[in-house]
Amino acid sequence: MLNRTFAPFPILRTERLTLRQLVINDEQEIFILRSDSEINKYLDRQVSNTIDDARNFINKVNENINKNDSLYWAITLSDKNILVGTICLFNFSDENDKCEIGYELLTNFQRQGIMKEAVEKVIDYAFNTIKVQKIEAFFHRDNLSSIRLLNKFSFKQSNELDKATPELICYHLTSSIDNLK
Repeated sequence: MLNRTFAPFPILRTERLTLRQLVINDEQEIFILRSDSEINKYLDRQVSNTIDDARNFINKVNENINKNDSLYWAITLSDKNILVGTICLFNFSDENDKCEIGYELLTNFQRQGIMKEAVEKVIDYAFNTIKVQKIEAFFHRDNLSSIRLLNKFSFKQSNELDKATPELICYHLTSSIDNLK
């Protein structure tokens, strides 16, 4: 059984980052993330057209956290409390002891190792605190940055194809002693 009690919200820290819960004051950065064509290029989601869209998204995310359905962290630099990206665990399956991971980073902060640092911390939290046995990531086959990132953590490509969305591929990582080193 998964340990899905997300209150109080788990704040995670790394050498450079603080992963914290989204707040309404993040609305401008969430709006930028969810309206940027480069970031959204590989994502099949509703684009934010207004600050209200971003605010509604933050409220929806926090409702899902309160129901223990998902975790959604704002990635901030530890010396500043400004959102530079997000990372989430969602689509939990108690039956299969698994969840899905997703992430995005503002363009100005890409290629600095920030997402690698955040993903490493969230993987550790998923396996050691929530006790999932498998983490999945679904993304567009042309998203080479995600492929490179997940390969660094020994994610393996699944052979299953989604007939409805064949452009999506699935990578997965299973909990083992080797993954936790």
